[in-house]
Amino acid sequence: MRRTVALMAVTAIAEGLSYALLVPVLRALFGSNPGDARPWLAAFGAAVAVYAVLRYRSDLSGFRVGATLLRGLYHRFGNHLARLPIGRYSAGRVGEVSVMAGRGLLQAMGVAAHLLAPFISACVTPLTIVVVMLAFDWRMGLAASVAVPVVAAIQHRTGRSMAAVDAERAERDHEATARVVEYLQAQPVLRAGGRTAERFRLLDDSLLAVERASHRTILSALPGAVALTLAVQAMFTVLLVLGAHLALGGNIGAAEVLTFLVLAARCADPLLSLSDLGGRLRSARSVLARLDTVLGTEPLPEAREPIRPEGHDVEFDSVSFRHGDRTVVDDVSLSVPEGQRLAVVGPSGAGKSTLLQLLARFYDVDAGAVRVGGVDVRDIDGEVLMAQIAIVFQEVYLFDGTIEENVRLGRPDAADAEVRAAAAAAQLDEVVERLPGGWSTKVGEGGALLSGGERQRVSIARALLKNAPIVLLDEVTSALDPVNETAVHEGIERLMRGRTVVMVAHRLRTVQRADRVAFLDGGRIVEQGSHDELLRRGGRYADFWDISMAG
Repeated sequence: MRRTVALMAVTAIAEGLSYALLVPVLRALFGSNPGDARPWLAAFGAAVAVYAVLRYRSDLSGFRVGATLLRGLYHRFGNHLARLPIGRYSAGRVGEVSVMAGRGLLQAMGVAAHLLAPFISACVTPLTIVVVMLAFDWRMGLAASVAVPVVAAIQHRTGRSMAAVDAERAERDHEATARVVEYLQAQPVLRAGGRTAERFRLLDDSLLAVERASHRTILSALPGAVALTLAVQAMFTVLLVLGAHLALGGNIGAAEVLTFLVLAARCADPLLSLSDLGGRLRSARSVLARLDTVLGTEPLPEAREPIRPEGHDVEFDSVSFRHGDRTVVDDVSLSVPEGQRLAVVGPSGAGKSTLLQLLARFYDVDAGAVRVGGVDVRDIDGEVLMAQIAIVFQEVYLFDGTIEENVRLGRPDAADAEVRAAAAAAQLDEVVERLPGGWSTKVGEGGALLSGGERQRVSIARALLKNAPIVLLDEVTSALDPVNETAVHEGIERLMRGRTVVMVAHRLRTVQRADRVAFLDGGRIVEQGSHDELLRRGGRYADFWDISMAG
């Protein structure tokens, strides 16, 4: 980037210096022997050729730097997002990230590729021309140099006045993007409730807010653009009057006056473009500042000297976790010996899924410790920890690829036979057989082209292929029809066999196969023991079981 900026500055200086040759050219043309202009014209042509080569190289360098910047930012941005706590991704932030990852990063790339060269040229070339004027006639040069601080002051004042408006426009853009994402994701619920018109008004309001913010941006930019135009025109008028005065007094030749006016006219275009370039640079700077804020957000810390767990037992030791102002998990202690199964049950909002997220280190605990193989998960390398764990969520997300590609996410280097075996164990093979494209069938964004049960089978096959020693199950069958539930249960049984399992379930029939059950309510463990023990006690779990069986 520094080399590119330096090359662009040299190019702008070369452009300004090439105009200095117009003075002897016009002087010869208006003199007694116009033929004397030929060598100066040749020199001017050579200077223009040098400028053209420099301009080509600087523009090419700008595009290369922009492409490298875009590629590097995409990788850095994506890698950093993957290390941030899951809780950071609220609906509003998803919209913000969508804007930054799309238009935002392209704007950042555009700074080097499209904005730097004209901006540097608009600043450096007129300054070089002013220096040329000073070299040929100090009076004309001094008159032209007065415009420099005036233009700088206008640009500075415009930038300050536009800062708040630009920030508001960016905020409205993010809000509208989040509303669009929310509106599209909520279509099934909105249509079922007959409230699409109401939601459309909310979306429409956010889009109208963007329109109003855009109008304010334009109105705020107008004074600066008008002032800049007036300043440039005033400079040209002053040079015209001064040149005419000096020429009439015999202090300067007509050719020199004409040359200075040509140089002044050449200054006008880049100076007038500063208004537009300044606005685009401010917008890009705002995007870069937001990118920097995201990249500056501290990810979950990694241990300097990570410890590799030896076993696959799981322990929650006096774990507490707060989300905002609410305590989600409060002083929970549980242990799951290697190869055994723990079921966590309780009412909605009790903190069950949070326990799984803490174990997978989607968040860090506020107090206590979560251990795998006797080692605090904070002391385990992130990749090593995730290699130990296979997770099957209630809401399965599939990438917009083929079924086989989604299964292979569990272990990309697996042999075809291993992929087919995992699919058969998850009863995914019967789904593949009835699809026209077989393994090459596209699943759509998020797996939208498959049913919920089919997506779950893909998820289970993925977990089976990963062959991790610890399995986390989160409400896997809570929203499935009986046929899919039976198939998924069979796949889950194969997945759990011989592994350490922590499962969250609402349908308590899946809990009967657990070695230990913990009943969670309000973030605290109310009861724990085996299924039969808890039924004999007649406590909260027994009541929960009776309600479940009655349903």
